[in-house]
Amino acid sequence: MLGKVFLWLFRIATGLVVLAVIAVALVYWFASRSLPDYDKTLRVAGISAPVEIVRDNADVPHIFGASDEDVLYGLGYAHAQDRLWQMLVMRWTVQGRLSEVFGPRTLKIDKLLRRFDLYGIAREAVNYQDEETLAKLRAYAAGVNARLEEINTSALGRGAPELFLFSAPVAPWTPADSIAMGKLMALQLTGHMGNEVMRARTSLALPDPDRLRDIMPDAPGGAIAALPKYAGLFPGLPRYAEGAGYSDDPLSPIRHPDFAGASNAFAAAPSRSAAGGTLLANDPHLGFSAPTIWYLARLELQSGGVIGGTIPGIPSVLSGRSDRLGWGLTTAYVDDQDVHIEQLNPQNPQEYRTPDGFRQFETRGSIIRIKGAEPVTITLRWTDNGPVLSGADYDLETITPPGHVASVSWTALEVDDKTVAAGIRLMSAGNIEEALEALRGTAAPAQNVTLADRSGIAMKTVGLIPARDRGHETEGRMPTKGWLAQNRWQGFQPYEQNPEFRDPPGGILGNTNNKTVDRPFPDHVSYLWGDTQRVHRWRRLMQSREVHTRDSFIEAQLDTVSFTARSLLPLIGKDLWFTGEAAPEGTPERLRQRALELLADWNGEMNEHLPEPLIYAAWLRALQTRLIQDDLGPLAEEFVHVQPVFLERVFRNIDGAAEWCDIRQSSPEETCSDIARLALDDALVWIEERYGDALESLRWGDAHQATHDHQILGEVPVLRHFVNIRQSTSGGDNTLLRGMTRGTGPNPYLNVHGAGFRGVYDFADPNSSVFITSTGQSGHFLSQHYDDLAQLWRRGEYVPMSLDADLARAANEGITVLEPLD
Repeated sequence: MLGKVFLWLFRIATGLVVLAVIAVALVYWFASRSLPDYDKTLRVAGISAPVEIVRDNADVPHIFGASDEDVLYGLGYAHAQDRLWQMLVMRWTVQGRLSEVFGPRTLKIDKLLRRFDLYGIAREAVNYQDEETLAKLRAYAAGVNARLEEINTSALGRGAPELFLFSAPVAPWTPADSIAMGKLMALQLTGHMGNEVMRARTSLALPDPDRLRDIMPDAPGGAIAALPKYAGLFPGLPRYAEGAGYSDDPLSPIRHPDFAGASNAFAAAPSRSAAGGTLLANDPHLGFSAPTIWYLARLELQSGGVIGGTIPGIPSVLSGRSDRLGWGLTTAYVDDQDVHIEQLNPQNPQEYRTPDGFRQFETRGSIIRIKGAEPVTITLRWTDNGPVLSGADYDLETITPPGHVASVSWTALEVDDKTVAAGIRLMSAGNIEEALEALRGTAAPAQNVTLADRSGIAMKTVGLIPARDRGHETEGRMPTKGWLAQNRWQGFQPYEQNPEFRDPPGGILGNTNNKTVDRPFPDHVSYLWGDTQRVHRWRRLMQSREVHTRDSFIEAQLDTVSFTARSLLPLIGKDLWFTGEAAPEGTPERLRQRALELLADWNGEMNEHLPEPLIYAAWLRALQTRLIQDDLGPLAEEFVHVQPVFLERVFRNIDGAAEWCDIRQSSPEETCSDIARLALDDALVWIEERYGDALESLRWGDAHQATHDHQILGEVPVLRHFVNIRQSTSGGDNTLLRGMTRGTGPNPYLNVHGAGFRGVYDFADPNSSVFITSTGQSGHFLSQHYDDLAQLWRRGEYVPMSLDADLARAANEGITVLEPLD
């Protein structure tokens, strides 16, 4: 009897194993059907002559055609081959249609995007494009659609394995979709609205509102403007109202203002170049994902070849070069958003107050369909100032008085938006002068464009800069009364007035998101800048040698030395170094001494293999928490990253900022040295709980792992090990090799935001230029090109950025020929 039971159990187990193997094989077979074939000939509609797509050994497509339209058709086809799922998710996001695919989890995201109506504005913007741009947008869309048609007619696994799990109809690509991609990028790259709300909340929470200039300081180097007390503008608001915080859903384009965008770009004139040609380096910083948002491509246009980083969905090289011109992007931090508090009519809440009395909201209903749930209808409302947002968006409810709603003015809401057109024109520019003219018409996102041609260098802020009234109540820094004329935008500053720098006498220019100009209000660019730290290290590296080379630019791009650590550690630890005799082993005092000994010999290099960066990062994090938690209460948890200028102000007692060191709830009067010592003990307890007390064996890279995670499948057990790309990395929040940390959660030091693309262009020998992305070209996790560039990127290596067609063909991985259907 037992033998029969065992036999049947064996048969059942064997059957289950066989079924599991068959199931896995079927899943693999269906998923692999969508792997693109790069070596083929395909007849398609919409091109005038054959288009050739040569894939080099890094899977970079080199696209050749008889016209620019045909070449952009080829780019659309290549984007859809490798990144279809990414393009669809981005389109669903900007359309406010994620819930149709992913269910209720994304309803809040959809509601916000519907209120902004970015996709509706993009559709209107199509009518403002010139015929040449429209022809190119249509050609690119036709290339995407040619791939969709091929997928449908040849049963190519729906084009992406994710579409088996999240079935959704795929509409044809249109020119409006590409314009909308630009507007989605503008949403991801601006943090001014969130910063305005945070300033208002902090002003309300602080016992002494004058201390706002400490915790949210202006970038050093200019006068600090007097700020109004927000409660004075809107009396009766609670001192602290708990907000919902920012979503950690990887599908959300809205992030904490600290992640509003960052980048490095710098250039050298021939006089500062060892080989006598201009140099340009660029590494734009965005949130990490698998695949990265960047896609490498080479286009052979009628004006010549261009090569660099593209974003699937947008038909242009955003950072790259031709034989004659190179260009790079950094977020300009233009103050491009203003929050307005709109007063409702007490007699009719369908009206809001204006300078001329109460006026009816412009309204429209919008139905959001939700997978697995009933549809939700929301009412979209607009004022003269812009769309009305929900109180749940950006925590606006915490600073909106009863009987009021919040609206937003934003440059990306302009329908006369030629940003994508400017990117297309830029690729054909032959020199700096032509490039500056091509960039006219850019609306949002505002960028500093660094340029280098064969003889000179330049940097120009492109994008709309709002014109504000001199009487603006908060100078655009905090929400204001939307019914006062002086708080409303007065149009935009002329393009010629945007900051511009040409051929500086020193032969070097660049930007690390630092303050570029210090104009007085209302001619200013911004009060909020993305960097007060990296620029110091960059300046030192640029000035440390008389002439530069491609390799010295690469060295600067990959530099991991923290100016912040070098400047702050002597300041906060000045009374702690080597004080007293060695404490007994095993005591907290001895652990503190060992940590201080390590930090005393450290040069500030945020190297993944060293223990000191983790000790330093944990100390500063604990220090800021101790300084602000009694003054800000629960709001302190929303300051998720260390603010170096705040710590410097406190420990130098600038304008009495040392007041932060005294804990208000305690009887003794604590000194800043007391708080520094207590914070170091806090940090060491945190480290010991997670990594043990062997400080010398700690590795920064164990905590600072780059998180290139799949937006959807990255959370699925087992599968996440195949789709996520995790790597130990160097760098940190304030190094040129920037690896911005998460700031929250059980491991706040995960590297979540940095340079997904790097490029260095040498015009003494253009074909010696190099570039890299942080994952690989393919978005298909079964492809060898899904992560083949990741380890090169981690090690600071690059691939050749050559326009030599013979070189691409010599080591090609396939050649796709698109032939006209007619």
